[in-house]
Amino acid sequence: MHLNERFRGYLPVVMDLETGGFDHTVNPLLEIACTLLDWQEPHLRVHTTHVWQVTPFAGAIIDPASLRVTGIDLTDPQRHAQDEKLVLGDFFKLVRAEMKSRQCHRAILVAHNASFDQGFLNAACARTGIKRNPFHPFSSLDTATLAALAYGHTVLSEACHRAGIAFDNQQAHSAGYDSERTAQLFCEIVNAWPYLPPAATRETDK
Repeated sequence: MHLNERFRGYLPVVMDLETGGFDHTVNPLLEIACTLLDWQEPHLRVHTTHVWQVTPFAGAIIDPASLRVTGIDLTDPQRHAQDEKLVLGDFFKLVRAEMKSRQCHRAILVAHNASFDQGFLNAACARTGIKRNPFHPFSSLDTATLAALAYGHTVLSEACHRAGIAFDNQQAHSAGYDSERTAQLFCEIVNAWPYLPPAATRETDK
């Protein structure tokens, strides 16, 4: 089985965003990370992680409490941030190349509390005038919901702990780290599920 077969032609892309607040209409993106996956029969595996740092858009409101949580220092000379339109362009180019190589017709966002990330991503696309977003506009795969089903907990660190995945709270709230841990959690849940391919499902319906 190939990756595109497992998710009905969708390419699952795990994402984590760090932002300057909780309101996607006024708070900016500060970091974007995505983790690509690979199907190595018979398991789904973490493949590669990519991280971009983002310059707040003009007029953005930044909540200082969010910076304390993430530890992001916007004045750090080692922070190589770029305009969000450039970052989204590079991100979407990467996703489209992966879609082509995996023969998928669309990407689907995988995230912990996915509606949060999806809201910020869609708002950034609207703000920058990007029309060709490779992700499904409203469907997503939420690992908080899946973890509640599989492990009885919705917090990422505790869900990882229950799944046997190491989680370092000192590294948490870094987009790259959280994206990789979310990807590992997603893979654990998918691999544990007794998947029946479509042919087998039709056979059982007879």
